[in-house]
Amino acid sequence: MNRGAVIAITSIGLAQALKIPIHYAKTKEWRPALFFATGGMPSSHSAGVSSLTTFVSLTKGVRSIDFALSLVYGLIVMYDAQGIRRQTGELTLKVNDLDELIDKINEDDPVEFEEKSPDPLKEMLGHQPKEVLGGALLGMIMGISGYYLTKKR
Repeated sequence: MNRGAVIAITSIGLAQALKIPIHYAKTKEWRPALFFATGGMPSSHSAGVSSLTTFVSLTKGVRSIDFALSLVYGLIVMYDAQGIRRQTGELTLKVNDLDELIDKINEDDPVEFEEKSPDPLKEMLGHQPKEVLGGALLGMIMGISGYYLTKKR
């Protein structure tokens, strides 16, 4: 069994599960479906890669190639989670608003048009920097805990 993979996957699951009570605390809306959603606090991407990097640093050392690979991979994932994916989510919000704008424009001068209702694009894709940081901190705690819980005596 690969303990690093188990710790990273557990961190991802925990981060996803934490999105539900955190969302409830902010909005008083209980949404269990957030367990399967992307985006939100904490970032499960960050939790997974930072727990793995932390675990690798404690087991192999920061001078190992394993740590270097995990660190670089983690930095790329976290950058992508809060950068590119976040921008995609913000662009999606604007695209979804276009439908409402077109409806308002056509109220004054209706034109016959048969519209097929597409599903709106998913808006919550990426993370705010604080969500990435929250996931990273959760991952570090999980990596340290996993190391000490699985350490051979």
